[in-house]
Amino acid sequence: MELNIINLSQEPHQIPTLAQWHHAEWADLNPGQTLEHRIDRMQAYLSSKLIPSTFICKHEDQLAGSAAIIESDMDTHPELTPWLASVYVAPEFRRKGIGAKLVKHVMLQAKTAGVAKLYLFTPDRADFYAKLGWVAIAEEVYRDHRVTAMSVSLNDPKA
Repeated sequence: MELNIINLSQEPHQIPTLAQWHHAEWADLNPGQTLEHRIDRMQAYLSSKLIPSTFICKHEDQLAGSAAIIESDMDTHPELTPWLASVYVAPEFRRKGIGAKLVKHVMLQAKTAGVAKLYLFTPDRADFYAKLGWVAIAEEVYRDHRVTAMSVSLNDPKA
């Protein structure tokens, strides 16, 4: 399967689709946030800075998934930065390695920029991230959901 990972800033017209996917998947983790608010917030991902940025994966001309690097993703842990976030693969592209490719792409971008450690949280995919070298650092209830906070050292030769 021919996959192409690019920065969202190269195809900003993809924002409404991504925002819709992300909103459908994680609205309950962002209470009170509307789809329109999410679309507006995603404009920040179009700058030339690494943080925040979103990378999209395309198969031929079809949008297949996304992954982002942002400053903070859990307001209960402002001391931890930066974060991998918004890892999403469209249902028809799942179980084809796209999520792993997106995560590894963000890890490489961060490492190249001199980031030593990345963080994430997940309600249900800790095993997926563990296979990619991430380590659980906390289990907690966040916005009424049990989540696992994880980190990965980018200086580790396995990363």
